Amino acid sequence: MSFRRWLLVALLGIVFLFGCSHGRTSFLNIRYQSHKEFPSLQQKIGRTLAALPLKDERKETLYIGLHTPYQGISSYFKSDPFPLEKAIEGSLSQVLSRHGVKTVGVSDWDGRPESLKGMDADSILMVEMKRLWIEGTASLFRTRVRTEVHFVIHLGVKREGKVFSKNVNVEKEMTVSRLTPGRAEQMINQVLTEIFDAFFSNPY
Repeated sequence: MSFRRWLLVALLGIVFLFGCSHGRTSFLNIRYQSHKEFPSLQQKIGRTLAALPLKDERKETLYIGLHTPYQGISSYFKSDPFPLEKAIEGSLSQVLSRHGVKTVGVSDWDGRPESLKGMDADSILMVEMKRLWIEGTASLFRTRVRTEVHFVIHLGVKREGKVFSKNVNVEKEMTVSRLTPGRAEQMINQVLTEIFDAFFSNPY
């Protein structure tokens, strides 16, 4: 084999190796979905809620999870819609709309109770996303899955003249026979539903 042909084969091998080392990416339909009733929600926060863009403060913002099989190359999970904050914001707005609360987008808020007086909305919501990650590590017959979701939620209520903050960190571990993208999607959405259902049931 000539040197040029050998070099070409070697380069193609390197490209193939690095191209496959990242594994494939599965898209998960991430959303907060709730069928729960919140009878006191309008009484607590009013009919109009100003919502700031969700602050994504995660260290890893491109992916939301990783699956490491017993053999083979790891695969990654990515949110759909993307970016992740878009998926969560959209589903929050839909759930609130079903309960008679209209969300209005705002670009800025200083977080101070004093600034609530000048708002057009009844309340204002700011959500900081510190962590959202699911990771499955497979052994011969089972896969250990760890899910972690961490939010800091700030709610300013004009009528109360106060800002209420909640630090919510949920960590779950379980063992499944196999972690599929559908199963990972279900696990993350379940945690999101638990967090926001609890919040809207008792926002302050």
